Amino acid sequence: MNLANWITLARFPLLILLVAVIYLGDTTARFLVVPGVLLLIALDAVDGIVARRREETTLLGSVLDIAADRAVELVLWVVFANLALISLVIPITFIIRGALTDSVRELGYAGGKTAHDQMNSDWGYWLVAGRPMRAGYGAVKAIAFALLALTLALQTAASSALQPIWIAAVTMSWLATALCVVRGTPVVIEAFRWKEKGRS
Repeated sequence: MNLANWITLARFPLLILLVAVIYLGDTTARFLVVPGVLLLIALDAVDGIVARRREETTLLGSVLDIAADRAVELVLWVVFANLALISLVIPITFIIRGALTDSVRELGYAGGKTAHDQMNSDWGYWLVAGRPMRAGYGAVKAIAFALLALTLALQTAASSALQPIWIAAVTMSWLATALCVVRGTPVVIEAFRWKEKGRS
């Protein structure tokens, strides 16, 4: 297995460690979750950069990358909803969207296409695979998760800065949710187009 895939897989134990600290850690440990979450999100970009520079891009790598992304976002949304920091609507939205997009992408995987290669329209490719959108979406999620982790730490420390940070965290969480729906829409639409062309 190549280095890029090892980096992708490393996100899973890091995710488990962060969740354990979120629930079991003291104030100091919970503050450390903030940079930990940022590292967790940053590794998503690192594995892609490594794969391209080492010419190790593969269909398996694409699937593993999406699986890691899905695990990270779903687990963190569920955890923060469980801690009553965000609405349960947010993880439910991500779960439904993920189930839909991951299912229809199986059609493309069966034909040897990566998730990004499955986008045929210019607007769909820009929303799903375009680097500006991917970077922006990743940044919004990273900020949301970091602010939620910071909110929890401030809550544990009974800090007066809790309220404004929590408001910012919730705002970024809803923005991430909106982008999640917007970016998932082209994936489903493209699947219906395949069916119309007799490709499913």
